[in-house]
Amino acid sequence: MVALTSGWIPVTAQATGAAMLLTAIGGRSRRWLAVCLPLAAILGIGIAAAVRWYIADQGLADDRAPVALWVWITSSGLAVAVVVLGWRGVRWWLRGVSVLAVPVCLLCVGLTVNSWVGYFPTVSSAWDRVMGHPLPGLTDQATVAALQHQGAAPDWSTIVKVSIPADVSGFAHRSEFVSLPPAWYASTPPPRLPVVMMIGGEFGQPTDWLYAGKAQQTVKGFAKAHGGYAPVLVFPDHSGTFSNDTECVNGTRGNAADHLTKEVVPYVISNFGVSADAADWGVAGWSSGGTCALTLAVMHPELFGAFVDIDGQLGPSAGTKQQTIARLFGGDADAWAAFDPRTVIGNHGLYHGMSAWFSASDATAAVYRAPADTERPAAGVPTQTPTSEDHAGIANELCRVASVDGIECAVVPNPGNHDFSSAATGFAQALPWLAGKLGAPSVPPIAMPGAPPPP
Repeated sequence: MVALTSGWIPVTAQATGAAMLLTAIGGRSRRWLAVCLPLAAILGIGIAAAVRWYIADQGLADDRAPVALWVWITSSGLAVAVVVLGWRGVRWWLRGVSVLAVPVCLLCVGLTVNSWVGYFPTVSSAWDRVMGHPLPGLTDQATVAALQHQGAAPDWSTIVKVSIPADVSGFAHRSEFVSLPPAWYASTPPPRLPVVMMIGGEFGQPTDWLYAGKAQQTVKGFAKAHGGYAPVLVFPDHSGTFSNDTECVNGTRGNAADHLTKEVVPYVISNFGVSADAADWGVAGWSSGGTCALTLAVMHPELFGAFVDIDGQLGPSAGTKQQTIARLFGGDADAWAAFDPRTVIGNHGLYHGMSAWFSASDATAAVYRAPADTERPAAGVPTQTPTSEDHAGIANELCRVASVDGIECAVVPNPGNHDFSSAATGFAQALPWLAGKLGAPSVPPIAMPGAPPPP
């Protein structure tokens, strides 16, 4: 497969963009270069500065953007200014090069963003999503029911498109998906398999884990190694639209939490015959989805018994704390506190049977904390709040807070970038432990890194 996040396509696009922009500038008079080029450069730099301010103000990114992004945003603004300021007095071919430089530079911006977050890892994945091609193994509930009654287990993980009612939450969501392992077809009714709810990042679609996070390939390989058994994976819509960052809370951007807990969970139980026991349900997510996994699990131990938080934040975030309260909760600080994981954990008291896997895309040490770890900050000694880019620091702080109140946890290094490629690796690392923890048949329980072996 041809990669989009690295390799010859990004390099060729950037080389072409640079050559076209330099050609468009180089064919000008000395007076134009002395007067107009500085104005064009100022415009490009101004646009890049405005975009950088907007990203920071809106809290749109957990990690620092690559330098190349600012270079190509500046170049795009410069290219537009060259067209406007240099249209007159030049040959037709130079005008053509100037015009073409604009979309090529914008393409470089898009490729750089994609390399940063990894939503479209290959050309084929981008083409499939843009053209709306169905996912491999995608089918409907009627076909699945017919196969299940026949005991005709396919050797791949079936993906079922579902339409879950939103009568309770009123949350306007897109189509959602359920991935069934081959063992689901083993009997009528199906075995009471465990379930993992999969939540993606801040921007995107319910299928992001399937396209960019390679969840289907990961669970297919796992099921093959365990006699067809694996958890059922659920891919819900936690945002409703591409750019609606709900952080999986109930607030001004929609009642996403109610949709996930009061609609998705009972729907999957009633329609797919999976286990209804909280000990058999987990939730996993990357970036803001990791924060969702943390928040949902600690708020609803009656629904979830384990979670995997891959590069999540300390809590729901839409900028600073005050911006988050204003943007997500309409200024209601009490509503914010009701969804702040550390506040929720502190108010809940001792958890029983809950486990957490914190995956950090940093080269850090693995850390295990047993339940009810009594390490608390010394009285009068303030704790340091990790920055949004300090994934290891965030994971260690959350694991410390969680273990104090009975949540077994581990911080597991997953060195790499804060992108979906790293998320895919993090989920693949955690799945053997998670499946065993949730009681998947034919899957032996294994210990977290650093923990004593399970009995």
